[in-house]
Amino acid sequence: MKRTATTVAFLAVSFLALAQQKSKIQSKPFSTKDKTVIVYTTADSTKLRLTQTDKLTFTASKQPLEYEVSIFVEPKKTFQTFMGIGGAITDASAEVFAKLTKEKQQELLNAYYNKEKGIGYSLLRSTIHSSDFSSGSYTYIKDGDATLNSFSIDHDRQYRIPMIKEAMKTAGEKLTIYVTPWSPPAFMKSNKSMLKGGTLLPEYYQAWANYYVKFVKAYEKEGMPIWGLTIQNEPMATQTWESCVYTAEAERDFLKNFLGPTMKKEGLGDKKIVVWDHNRDLMNQRANVIFSDPEASKYAWGMGFHWYENWTGGAPMFDNVNKVHEAYPTKNLLFTEGCVERFDAKKYQFWANGERYGIAMINDFNNGTVGWTDWNILLDQNGGPNHVGNFCFAPIHADTNSGELIYTPSYYYIGHFSKFIRRDAKRVSTAVSRSSLLSTSFLNTNGKMVTVVMNKSDKKVTYNLIIASEKIVVVIPAHGIQTLVY
Repeated sequence: MKRTATTVAFLAVSFLALAQQKSKIQSKPFSTKDKTVIVYTTADSTKLRLTQTDKLTFTASKQPLEYEVSIFVEPKKTFQTFMGIGGAITDASAEVFAKLTKEKQQELLNAYYNKEKGIGYSLLRSTIHSSDFSSGSYTYIKDGDATLNSFSIDHDRQYRIPMIKEAMKTAGEKLTIYVTPWSPPAFMKSNKSMLKGGTLLPEYYQAWANYYVKFVKAYEKEGMPIWGLTIQNEPMATQTWESCVYTAEAERDFLKNFLGPTMKKEGLGDKKIVVWDHNRDLMNQRANVIFSDPEASKYAWGMGFHWYENWTGGAPMFDNVNKVHEAYPTKNLLFTEGCVERFDAKKYQFWANGERYGIAMINDFNNGTVGWTDWNILLDQNGGPNHVGNFCFAPIHADTNSGELIYTPSYYYIGHFSKFIRRDAKRVSTAVSRSSLLSTSFLNTNGKMVTVVMNKSDKKVTYNLIIASEKIVVVIPAHGIQTLVY
């Protein structure tokens, strides 16, 4: 008996020592010693598109001078854990995809979901029945069926489900899929239409909560794991397309009294529920109302947001993201939608469209965002299909007449993040000494640091990347973006 106890004690001590050793390995501080920096560049008025342009080694750094442009990275200071980057497979994307040849379909899938051949998307958003980016309005039930006995996702089997499954296959790793409704069925709403706003009638709160459950279970039965959902796309917008208005109190009470408890009761309590899913302008008020209510807050994983608050002519409200993060640090922030509006085929290569992505992504990540999701991954040569004429840009368009794919600057700007920053990376403190540059950094779990640098100015910039007492000197072209991997 004594011998057995001694053996157990010995094993316990050995296990503890091994655990401590493993912990030391995992917490080994980042060092630039013997590191090579690979620089990838995309720039306006050049042929550089995610092109390797430099291979550098660190040298000793002294106190930088005021006239030098410097970026300072402090690996000891880490922040949020990175969730991923991706885009939405909408009905429109899937319908256009179906018109491509098999070769072009695979090219598109590789361009987005293959880490080596493409930009390594790991997030995927999709819709619960129709949105404006569908060929028409539809639901999964017969009109007036509050029991949901007629529920069927057969509509999605023609285009959307096959494309999502191909994306999953091409990614070769788990895609994080989340879903969003644009409107409840017309009979459940105050205006008796899926379009032009209206509100969810109280007598249908439970039926609508059941609808989410039906959808999640139906998609998962088809082999598409659903990570989570947002409650309502743009809940303060009365749009000409599918839309539904929720005040902050209405969304809080629907989550607290219906959707949250129903998901839990139906065995879906592990699915993440995201609130708001609208612009940065009103996100703080929505956070205050929902996250300050303990019963509602317990069901909310975090908050989603879009970038369209500049519709009034103002600047993006990046600081509001940080204010939500400061006030509710246990809640996650997820960028759920952005695209360049007002499609114009003459502007396929309009560089400012790509820069809009770079500016937003750097600011949103630096303000605490864990993941970033673009809107349609593919649209046609008309910026659609869209059943109400709300035509927009996508990072890649397909000309369905010629069968060719058109890559826009937005695709490459997104790729400077998504190709290199991997799931579970930690954001690292990064600061710039001149406003002409923007920068953010993430430390991947494999020990590789990724620093993204963007030059908004009309002139090339020579800058120092400084970590502790070491630096490299890099030149970034005018209107360029770089990713440094080291």
